[in-house]
Amino acid sequence: MEAGFSEMRNELQSRDAHWRRIQLECQELLTELLKIREYKDTQQTPIKYQSSCVQHTGQLENKTTGLLLLAQGQQCQLEELNKIRNHVYREEQSHRSEQERMKTEISDLTEELHQKEIAIATIMDKASLLERQLKMELEIKDKLLAKQQLLDFQCKVIKSENVHLKEMV
Repeated sequence: MEAGFSEMRNELQSRDAHWRRIQLECQELLTELLKIREYKDTQQTPIKYQSSCVQHTGQLENKTTGLLLLAQGQQCQLEELNKIRNHVYREEQSHRSEQERMKTEISDLTEELHQKEIAIATIMDKASLLERQLKMELEIKDKLLAKQQLLDFQCKVIKSENVHLKEMV
């Protein structure tokens, strides 16, 4: 897309340069026309200069015709240039709009990621707490089991003593 914009800008610059050259040439032709008219008005037209004047007049008419054709071409190029400028403007607006949409989407995704990171951290904290609680309960159960085994052993010892005492009595 950027390459298309660059290409259009180059085309616009090329056409602008061409248009300026045409304007400069038109200005030069008008200056020459004014000089010829001024010369014609200030001079008496002797016979030897008549052919020169006719020749200059013919050249002037040819240049005037060329100038009119250039002006028409210039008008067409200006219209085309305006169309291209409008197209470039619309494309740039579309591009900016797309960039803004993408920025908003990135911002939303970043916020969503942040929220998920917070949720993961909370879950990790809870998991750590539960793990500690489980370890504590396991230690308590291990202690109770050891006490139970000790009591069972003592109970067996007492039963065995009871059996021994009954046999003695």
